[in-house]
Amino acid sequence: MAKRENLRKAGGLSHRRPHLLCLRTLNFLLALFMLVVGRARPLKAQQSHFSAAFSDFVHADGTVGASYIVLDKGQITDSGTWGMADASLKQPVDQNTVFHWGSITKTLTAVAIMQLRDRGKLSLDDPIVKYVPELTHVHSQDNAISRVTLRQLLSHTAGFQTPTWPYKEGKPWEPFEPTEWSQLVAMMPYQELAFTPGSKFQYSNPGFIYLARVIEAVTGDPYQVYVYKNILSPLRMTRTFYNTSPYYLAADRSNSYEILVDGQGHETVRSFGREFDTGITTPNGGLNAPLDDMARWISFLAGTSPVSSPGLILDRKSLEEMWRPVIAINDQPSEPPAFMGLSFFLFARGSGNDAVTLVGHTGHQAGFAAFFVLNPRNGRAIIAVSNTVHAWGDSPAAKKGYDESSRRFSALMERAIDTIR
Repeated sequence: MAKRENLRKAGGLSHRRPHLLCLRTLNFLLALFMLVVGRARPLKAQQSHFSAAFSDFVHADGTVGASYIVLDKGQITDSGTWGMADASLKQPVDQNTVFHWGSITKTLTAVAIMQLRDRGKLSLDDPIVKYVPELTHVHSQDNAISRVTLRQLLSHTAGFQTPTWPYKEGKPWEPFEPTEWSQLVAMMPYQELAFTPGSKFQYSNPGFIYLARVIEAVTGDPYQVYVYKNILSPLRMTRTFYNTSPYYLAADRSNSYEILVDGQGHETVRSFGREFDTGITTPNGGLNAPLDDMARWISFLAGTSPVSSPGLILDRKSLEEMWRPVIAINDQPSEPPAFMGLSFFLFARGSGNDAVTLVGHTGHQAGFAAFFVLNPRNGRAIIAVSNTVHAWGDSPAAKKGYDESSRRFSALMERAIDTIR
């Protein structure tokens, strides 16, 4: 407990004005989106409310380090930092801190696919086996694997499993993620589709690895090279990278932490380490960037990028196509509607003249938890990230800590949605 308290006391909240989610993962991600409808208030008043909610979250959650920014039509109107990027080095989170964004990576992969569609290089209704013939070895009823389309992969309706690497028992020699395509190919004869493609929603990480293979097959570029050339470079996201750090950014990279609770309720904090490689899973979760660079990505999505002309990355109509509901991801009458588009989660809020659909995504990997939400109608957005998570455990105390942390993160995301409506 003392160790955790030391980490919590390592840094305080500061503010800078303009210059300045295995099934458990899926359940965590979905919990973030089951949010109640809030009432809109003026932006300036709402900013102070989000700042307060952020402060409450980091204090209550035992967060080592975290940060957020509020955007209005591409301009940073509010921001805040908390605590340490690396507690052992007493390195505070600041505007240069590089965080890991996990599954938010999928939004870049999806936009890359849409770029190629718009250039006439592929169709979203193409079968995935056209580009990744190895998938014919996956078992399915009535050869359904041959009918899985790129569109279904983008909308998580193809029927593939959630985790990429489901064979872990926590042994030290086991890989963080598979590092080679051949490892996934070797597993394919021992996998099957979970349902008829297109019939339901099931979040799937490997689906985005297969989409990256499409990008490579069509362009001849490795996935990362394609994204650098066609997304990161034109948006001037110069401090964004995949996996291990370039030497000149290594000092800014955040460490990450996991709070573990034993059967007696005692807490310890484990460091994941500053550097790790997501391997072959890079297209679904390998992105690292400071918040300023992520602001450039979200500003592009909002149509307010100061560094690229409209349509340079992707035509606005194609983005709006990605934000049309494909399938519902919740069916509880007591919960507000949530849908899956093409890679983006969609949140329908309000009614009548106040009706609006917000878009967003989360990332949850290796001790990092992050989200962004965007209101396409007014160009407002919030990006938030923490370098600390609560570990799942078998004891009642561990389960309680995990569940309470999930609820706190959901409440923070709820406040973000309320802020930008």
